[in-house]
Amino acid sequence: MTDAPMFEKVALIGVGLIGSSLSHAMRRASLARTITASARTEATRAAARRLCLADEVYEHAADAVAGADLVILCTPVGTFEALAQEIAPHLKDGAILSDAGSVKQAVVDAVAPHLPPHVRFIPGHPIAGTEFSGPESGFAELFDGRWTILTPLPDADEAAVAKLKAFWEACGAHVEIMEPKHHDLVLAITSHLPHLIAYNIVGTVADLEEEKKSEVIKFSASGFRDFTRIAASDPTMWRDIFINNKEAVLEILGRFTEDLAAMQRHIRWGEGDKLFDKFTRTRAVRRSIIDAGQESLEPNFGRTPAPKKD
Repeated sequence: MTDAPMFEKVALIGVGLIGSSLSHAMRRASLARTITASARTEATRAAARRLCLADEVYEHAADAVAGADLVILCTPVGTFEALAQEIAPHLKDGAILSDAGSVKQAVVDAVAPHLPPHVRFIPGHPIAGTEFSGPESGFAELFDGRWTILTPLPDADEAAVAKLKAFWEACGAHVEIMEPKHHDLVLAITSHLPHLIAYNIVGTVADLEEEKKSEVIKFSASGFRDFTRIAASDPTMWRDIFINNKEAVLEILGRFTEDLAAMQRHIRWGEGDKLFDKFTRTRAVRRSIIDAGQESLEPNFGRTPAPKKD
C-alpha cells in the first residue's frame, strides 16, 4: 500500500515558471492527490492542460481553490489583493494559503485583511528562478538545494507552518523562517538591488548609439552577459517587486549610491590602496558564499539554468 499524499488537493493560482515547477515537483514527490490550477488566458490554460500541470484547469481562481487543502498564489504580487478578495469566500475550513512572491510585508498587508479566520495564511518565497517564464519553463528540479523563506504571522498555526515547511522540503528546498519585514530587507540586498543594477546597466547599453551597442553585444564578456541574463527576468513581476518593497530597496539603494560615490572618488584621485582594500573585502564575501554552499556551476546570480531539452 502506498503512503497517502501530504495534501489531498493543492490549488496553484498561476502556472508560470514557479507554478509549473511546483506542479512538476509535487508530481515527482507524490505530494498531492489532486492538483488544480487557474490561469487568466486561454493560451496559458491550454498549455497547462497539454503539459498535464493540473488535473483541472480553470479560468477563475475561485473555482480552482474550492475544496483545496493548500492554495499557493504564483502570480505577480500586484494581483494578490484582488485574488484574496475573490477566493476568500471559497477557501475551505483549515486550508493553508501561501504564495511565492518576492516581497512579504506588502503581501501580508494586501492579503490578510480579506481572509476569514478559518484560513491558515503563511506567506512564502522560494528563492529560485531562471530568466524564462510561462508554463513551458517549469521543471521539477527548480527548488532543489535552494532556499524557501516562510514568513508566518505571530498568531500562525504551528502545525500548519510545520506542514508547509515539510511540503517545501519535499519539493527539494531548504526552508528558513523569518519575519516579513526582515525578509524584505534581506532580499533587497541579495536580490532586488542586483536586479535593479542589472536592469540599469543593460538599459544603458540599450540607449547607446547603434554602432557601439552592436560592439558591446559582440564582445560581451561574462560580467555583462550575466547581467543580461538577470535583466531578462519577467518585467511584470519585477515592476511589482520594486513598487511593493520600495522602502527597503530605497534604503539599500541609498547606501549603495554612497559607496559608489566613494569608489568614484578613489578612481578619480588614484587611491589604489583604498580600491585594493575594497576589492579584498568583497573577495572575502565571495569566498563566504562558496563556503556556505550557495555557489552554482556558472555565474548566474543564484538562478538555476533551465534543463536542456532534447
